[in-house]
Amino acid sequence: MTGPILPVVVLDDAEQAVPLGVALRAGGINTVEITLRTAAGLDGIRRARQVDGLRVGAGSVLTPQHVDQVAEAGAQFVVCPGLSVAVVERARERGLDVLPGVATPSELMAAVALGLDEVKLFPAGLLGGPAYIEALSAPFPGMRFVPSGGVSQKTLPDYLGLASVRTVSGSWMVARNLLAEEDWAEVTALSAEAVTLARDLR
Repeated sequence: MTGPILPVVVLDDAEQAVPLGVALRAGGINTVEITLRTAAGLDGIRRARQVDGLRVGAGSVLTPQHVDQVAEAGAQFVVCPGLSVAVVERARERGLDVLPGVATPSELMAAVALGLDEVKLFPAGLLGGPAYIEALSAPFPGMRFVPSGGVSQKTLPDYLGLASVRTVSGSWMVARNLLAEEDWAEVTALSAEAVTLARDLR
């Protein structure tokens, strides 16, 4: 991933992708994950690619067919809730970085077997948060974790304080109510606060 903060976006209106991307960049965030949870996701990815300096990925990627769709829409990386060998292989075939989700040591072993050195831990909050990552890091010292699910600005320092965490995934700065209200100033403000906090921790 690029940067310490990875916003997870659920778009209901693809036309919001560009102003959202501009607001994130103004707040110092240069990477975004636009999920396929809504019909606006694919078009949102296409539109977000128009924003200078913004690296755009696709989230909630579940199948190789999804990989093909998001690659054609211009996604630069894919994020999955779980670990699928078929999805990882297709992403590599399409030249896309891939961040699969894991929740157990067995899934981490499968990730290692695939040659991965960074995974999404999902749902991080329910699994045990920073303490769980610390426990997993002992037998998997070369693995980097991107916690996702239940991460907030309040818990951000706890995650980024871990040596095995370089990026956190969250949606508080791109909450659906902010998008519905098109409150781009607040998106920028929350993004800037998160980036500043992350930099101070480093």
